[in-house]
Amino acid sequence: MTYYKILSTDGTSPYQSFQWDLPKNGKPGKWMPRVKGELAECLRGYHVLKAGQLSKWIVDDALFEVEVKGKVEDFGDKCACHQARLTRHVETWNEMNLRLFAADCAEHVLPLFERRYPNDDRPRKAIEVARKFARGEVTGTERAAAWAAAWAAAWDAAGDAAGEAAGEAAGDAERKWQSERLRHYLDIG
Repeated sequence: MTYYKILSTDGTSPYQSFQWDLPKNGKPGKWMPRVKGELAECLRGYHVLKAGQLSKWIVDDALFEVEVKGKVEDFGDKCACHQARLTRHVETWNEMNLRLFAADCAEHVLPLFERRYPNDDRPRKAIEVARKFARGEVTGTERAAAWAAAWAAAWDAAGDAAGEAAGEAAGDAERKWQSERLRHYLDIG
């Protein structure tokens, strides 16, 4: 099983103040000190992710493959282990791919909005601009204008359409779709 860790590029965790040893010259980083005692979600253990758990945790700059030792406890949205080390920086975890992934997620639920508001193309246009921005094809000013239009459309439809979208888009099927889509961009198993 391959596990992953999301960190800042300097190896610090977004949730904890300790630093991981980064892989260098194709060699894994050093093992983190072994955690003693029972693994506990958010309390004890090194928290790592399976590929299918990554889409919930897009919070920082860098993604690393992780090797673990000992028992691994799966808490549903993350895992914990007694000992771990970073083995490889996943270069495909980058601003462009994450922006394209976000645009795909927005487009995936866009039919819910368009069913209710068939003549409002502001969200669709914003998604197109977001993709172009991710690929460096539009300016920040053009992106800001598209974002403002999409925000206005969302605000206009915030009532019942948002509730419907949230209800229909939630659940295991949506999370599975998101995980598969993100793995496509990251080119990981």
